[in-house]
Amino acid sequence: MRRREFLRVAGLSSAVGLGVHFMPQWARSAVSVGDRVRIGIIGPGGRARGLMLDAPESILVVALADCDTRQLDSFDTWIQDARPDLVEGPLRKYQDYAELLDKEKLDGVIVATTTHARALICIHAMQAGLDVYAEKPLTLTIEEGQYLIRAEKKYRSILQVGTQQRSIPINNFASDLVLNGKLGKIQTVHCTNFLSSEFGRPSTEAPVPKEMNWDAWCHQTELVPFSPDLHPGLGLWGRWRPYDGGGLVYGVTGWGTHAFDQVQRALGTDDVVPVEVWPTGEGMDSPVTMRYANGITIETILPRDDSSPGLGAVFHGENGNIYLNRNQLVCDPPELREGAPIPDTDDAWASVSKRHIQNWCDSIRTRKPTRTGAVIGHHSTMICILMNICRELGRKITWDPEKEQFVDDPEANAQISRPRRKGYELPAELAKG
Repeated sequence: MRRREFLRVAGLSSAVGLGVHFMPQWARSAVSVGDRVRIGIIGPGGRARGLMLDAPESILVVALADCDTRQLDSFDTWIQDARPDLVEGPLRKYQDYAELLDKEKLDGVIVATTTHARALICIHAMQAGLDVYAEKPLTLTIEEGQYLIRAEKKYRSILQVGTQQRSIPINNFASDLVLNGKLGKIQTVHCTNFLSSEFGRPSTEAPVPKEMNWDAWCHQTELVPFSPDLHPGLGLWGRWRPYDGGGLVYGVTGWGTHAFDQVQRALGTDDVVPVEVWPTGEGMDSPVTMRYANGITIETILPRDDSSPGLGAVFHGENGNIYLNRNQLVCDPPELREGAPIPDTDDAWASVSKRHIQNWCDSIRTRKPTRTGAVIGHHSTMICILMNICRELGRKITWDPEKEQFVDDPEANAQISRPRRKGYELPAELAKG
């Protein structure tokens, strides 16, 4: 079956489930050093604009895909004015992302869709032989992360997850203080008490806009009546559990993914998660305590205000403490900060995005891993998912990293995955075992 016919049959569904393989990026001629990385953007909404506003000139945007054609036209108009250096005329537009994967000669795609659609689209892109920059949170469920790790390995893809604090020099300096023992033995890590998403869906309903494929937007979730509170964009979909784990400001997967990724980087725990997680209060906003196998604990006790390192953490060690946020570092004692790089001063937000995307582009050329591949992205996201599960169950949950399941806990194990609507299943060929 030819690739075009394969994708036509699969449409926006579980294409990879048919077991058809495409030529992977590593088997094709890599981007030459002097060439620009040719990319498509799947999900060209507000976050994609933010990425492109700060993107390096080493990329060339050639095509877009979105289930709402209004998003396509609006983004094309915007980028021609805001970043004409990243395009070479009008972009080619597809309502079906499978067509983009089939018809365009690309090096990679940026997947900036809603969370509930992201993992499967990333896998489809990898199967099409493309490298992927995936916005965070990487996944909606633990199972999706497990599948993405297998996909990255199987198709030898280059994946970068958008936890871009790993591209901030002063944040890496601070993380290395912890990792290299400058604080001595770490006793406790304090993080903000991030908010979980809400169950259910918005009650508002309206006719489906003629420009939109609502079935594709609902993706793996139940096909429900269209709601303007879910689309277009604005991040309001991130409020609801079917689509995200808490995607608003101070949400578990919104800001929490950044904070816990920072903790993982500093503790050297990129490939594991805490083995015990329990709520210390009641309800879906309860503070949570987490314990790693080595005994280090994380407590989400800090307030949701400007006094809290919302995108970072406070590390307490036997030799001192550090307060770490995005592009911010305070040390006690102060001499721990000696030799630290100067924080970004002009436009810190732009600088970090530019570095992070450039790291992805460099990895596409060299085939060396990015700073935030599937293993890192999965475990940083999984911590957020564990918080939601323990709050929902109202009790301690215990994770077995070897078996990749909860210990003697059918109720918790039922939440590793979710029922997926027919046509949007994860590919059987990537199932474990």
